[in-house]
Amino acid sequence: MKKQYGFTLIELMVVVAIIAILAAVAYPSYTAQVQKAKRSAVQQFMMEIALAQDQFILDTMIYADSVGDDGDATADDLNLTIPAEVDDNYAVTIPSVTTSPPSYLIRAVPKTGSQMAGTATLELDSDGTKTPADEW
Repeated sequence: MKKQYGFTLIELMVVVAIIAILAAVAYPSYTAQVQKAKRSAVQQFMMEIALAQDQFILDTMIYADSVGDDGDATADDLNLTIPAEVDDNYAVTIPSVTTSPPSYLIRAVPKTGSQMAGTATLELDSDGTKTPADEW
């Protein structure tokens, strides 16, 4: 009798089942870590905007109303370049600037169709208040 080499169908099916179980467990964890990294990138950029706002008010006595050049021909823009990773997943704006007392609000809204769709909108104001607090 000749010795046979190879695997039986049962052995192959067991290996496929084990790989499927491992993938089913690992994939949600992987996507959660990707979202956490993208959220961290936008939070870092929002802190960069806040730092630029602090410098801007020292120079001009008002807060800027736009992250980048919004084309309105005024000097009230921070002229920051939004990183590609942030821009692909979030719309970062300064929707609220008040003059008395001086204050601002930075908002990062997850873009529809991005990996961050369905996650919370992040906000940071001039007092350093971060909402929602559990996402920071």
